[in-house]
Amino acid sequence: MFAHDSLYLFMNQELEILKGIHPGIVLDRKINEKNLSRDRFALMINEYPQTLGAITNGKRSMNASLALKIEKELGLEEGFFMSLQVCYDSKQEKRKLTERAHPDFSKLRKGLFWDTDMDKIDWQQQKRAVIQRIFERGNTNEKEEITRFYGNPEIKKFTQKPDHMHA
Repeated sequence: MFAHDSLYLFMNQELEILKGIHPGIVLDRKINEKNLSRDRFALMINEYPQTLGAITNGKRSMNASLALKIEKELGLEEGFFMSLQVCYDSKQEKRKLTERAHPDFSKLRKGLFWDTDMDKIDWQQQKRAVIQRIFERGNTNEKEEITRFYGNPEIKKFTQKPDHMHA
């Protein structure tokens, strides 16, 4: 195996571990490992300390040209920080999509959820309870909406009675 191959393998293993973490947090750790201050490092790569501070505080995204300068200075594989940024952005987008994702409220009676605010239900985290409640107390239209939202496999998983062994 060539040295480049082992560096590539190491980078992929590290990326797998760090996936979804803001690249600024990783950058801050890498700078600290070199016993440098953020300000000193910013000057070394000819960047404004405020820019670096915003990134390491997770307030700003990494861009390709900055990532290349940082990777070169820290001796990291090209693409390391942009890969982290893409993984982080994807995770954030996924989170937004699942937060917004809920069944069509106009097809569900509010009385089914008398004990909670439907806008505050985590529809993914609470799916077992939601499915069971709808299938115990809901009408045909409500059951159809919940089936459309979660899909048949999820509905079956939470509504099938367990098989009991016969003696």
